[in-house]
Amino acid sequence: MEAIFVTVKIKPELRARFLEAIEHDATASVRDEPGCLRFEVLQDTSDPDTYYFFEVYADAAALTAHRETPHYAVWSEASKEVLQQPVERVTTSPVFPLITAK
Repeated sequence: MEAIFVTVKIKPELRARFLEAIEHDATASVRDEPGCLRFEVLQDTSDPDTYYFFEVYADAAALTAHRETPHYAVWSEASKEVLQQPVERVTTSPVFPLITAK
């Protein structure tokens, strides 16, 4: 199992565009990808322009497959416009509770 924790800082004037793109990616990932076990989007309570994504995949291959989907392409294209700074990404291994595959 592989999990990533992503931090993004958005341009506030493009919040609606950001939310549309990331909702599409997160929703389609969980719905359409058997290897995507979780995809949560969180907003920082002290900085409304900072968001976190918590994504869990069955394995590294599932994460690679995620990055080749049409919904990821939508997010990738939007990210070029809506982000203030480069994405920060941390790869982790879940310890507990373990998430079971679909």
